[in-house]
Amino acid sequence: MKMGSKAPSWADQWGSGNYGVEDDDDKAVTKKGSSNGNSSKKMAEVKAAASAGFVKAKAVATVGAQKVKSGTSVGIKWVKNQYQKKVSK
Repeated sequence: MKMGSKAPSWADQWGSGNYGVEDDDDKAVTKKGSSNGNSSKKMAEVKAAASAGFVKAKAVATVGAQKVKSGTSVGIKWVKNQYQKKVSK
């Protein structure tokens, strides 16, 4: 069973670098922005970026949970097999 074939790559999950740099710039502009409608547009952009971040985090958590579940299942089967070998001797 290939688990990595359907999972997103590291780059797809976390982007291409400079993580957090853009967020700091957006916060600074939002705080300094004027009330001529520019700030509401910038706020919408920040919310969209945050939403995309949550989607990525959810995907990473889902993949991680699947790996833990699979690993636990394999581990339990191994322990059962070891016990059966010991009992049958």
